[in-house]
Amino acid sequence: MIFKVYQNYISKQFLSMFIKIVFIFFSLAFILNIFEEINFFKDLNVSIGVPIFLTFLNIPSILFEIFPFIFLITTQFFFIKLIEQNENISFKNFGLSNSKIIKLLAILSFLIGVIIVTIFYNLSSNLKHSYLNIKNSYAKDNKYLAVITENGIWIKDAKDGVTSIINAEDLKGNILNNVDIVQFDQDFNFIRNIYTEKINIENKIWRSNSALLNNEQESNQRVNDFQLSTNLNFQDINSLFSNLTSLSLFELNDLKNKYNSMDYSSVEVDSAIQKIFSFPFYLMLMTILSSTIMMNIKQNKTKIFHLIFGILISVIIYYLSFFFEELGKNEQVPIVVSIWVPLLMISIVSMINLVRINDK
Repeated sequence: MIFKVYQNYISKQFLSMFIKIVFIFFSLAFILNIFEEINFFKDLNVSIGVPIFLTFLNIPSILFEIFPFIFLITTQFFFIKLIEQNENISFKNFGLSNSKIIKLLAILSFLIGVIIVTIFYNLSSNLKHSYLNIKNSYAKDNKYLAVITENGIWIKDAKDGVTSIINAEDLKGNILNNVDIVQFDQDFNFIRNIYTEKINIENKIWRSNSALLNNEQESNQRVNDFQLSTNLNFQDINSLFSNLTSLSLFELNDLKNKYNSMDYSSVEVDSAIQKIFSFPFYLMLMTILSSTIMMNIKQNKTKIFHLIFGILISVIIYYLSFFFEELGKNEQVPIVVSIWVPLLMISIVSMINLVRINDK
């Protein structure tokens, strides 16, 4: 019975600290993001309410990205409070070992992670989608858009008074295949239709060895070494499809199926899906890692030391995860390996630290 009382107490203390740390990061994210939004709207005639509203829409997706580090810092401050109030000694006197405390925090973190993935992430992705739509409507350079459907890749591009509606069967490397381009003037009057089997989009000047041009005066005019001046190159088009934080888990799965049906690389989508599935484990491991670190370093260190040490660990883990994620996106290693190997490395470090925990 005594263990249940302490379990409830520890859980409440951890959740209370978690809420406080989330609020602190929410405030920091708000301050940083509001300046960015104000700078974006500085030349537009909008009220201050617009950047504030957009900031609130964007913050949940920012929080989702930094939740692992929020859990690490939450765990640090939870143990600092425990040590300052000598509650860790009281737990030992009642037979509650360090490993049992860590186990309880790990389970609690995993359950919170499940809630974050199933509820919070879907909410944040919907808010991010609204954020992007509203902000894009104010963008001065909103001259192009792109979307993938069952009928292939569709791209709209406007340059020098000419609007091009581009439809391609698929994109392999920097080559668009089976491309139809319909061009209109500023009044949306038809100019010409262009067809080419392949067009290289490596640069903003698209090039094709052979293209068929049709307009009102001439049909099936073959042009060798055809060039099309656009606002977009391969990297630009790739980035238009890569803002995956605005898609829910179900939408990511639908997008993956569309990509696969078109033989378009779904590596980034697979990476995003794997990250979501691994997220509760990631949060749990960050809690375990932080717990073992706090129990293995000298207890007379200051709060500033713990905070700096926590930030240092967070930066190392971030770049480690980023490095492996990039390896996966570049298809140097399988996506599953790129997402789960960093977690495995965190697990190994945590297990090494756990060996000595109960002796402290």
